[in-house]
Amino acid sequence: MERYSRQIALAEIGVTGQRKIKGTKVLVVGVGGLGSVVAQYLVAAGVGKVGIVDGDSVSISNLQRQILYTEQDVGKPKVEVAANRLRAMSSAVEIVAYNTFLSAENGAEIISDYDIVVDGADNYAVRAVAESICAEQGKHFVHGAVEGFVGQVSVFWGDRTHRYSDIFEPMPRDEKGIIGATVGVVAAAEVSECLKIICGYGEVLYNKLWRVDLRTMNCEIFEL
Repeated sequence: MERYSRQIALAEIGVTGQRKIKGTKVLVVGVGGLGSVVAQYLVAAGVGKVGIVDGDSVSISNLQRQILYTEQDVGKPKVEVAANRLRAMSSAVEIVAYNTFLSAENGAEIISDYDIVVDGADNYAVRAVAESICAEQGKHFVHGAVEGFVGQVSVFWGDRTHRYSDIFEPMPRDEKGIIGATVGVVAAAEVSECLKIICGYGEVLYNKLWRVDLRTMNCEIFEL
């Protein structure tokens, strides 16, 4: 427990909370900008099992915001590189890599083995599929999205929340600008929501959308 002593020192977590973290399995859908940061924080926090699913390869344009990768990784499958780095971070965490894109065909089987699913995807279709399967299986879906200097986070969970597809609509998939810091802030917030869910402290973003604009550092919470 010494490794997690600074977490355990928090009354909201303690030894009991740390054991809950160790006993939890979290799937990260997409290990790009958001997912590569989310996965590192989950491993560092001591989550017992972290799954990563992504069928993409590392490209040079990823490196500005996908901080799990280096120039030597360009062209390699993201999940293979990510899994090796995450295992090097902690031998106490089980890392499972799925070198594929989450879809309606494979999603139910993959998600069935996890307690929480974290959104690291970069498109509406994958998010909608993941959230739909989570709703069917009674799993939490922690949503995060970024664009430019703006990011957002929400949490969907069965009957306690609206459905993702009821709130958000498909958008054109064109290349948009972004700074890496936006990704880092939003990914950290997603992990924070995971820890609140696991340990049972604070107010989880059910039926709420947290939005941050890094140009002004203005944060808002909207009721959904």
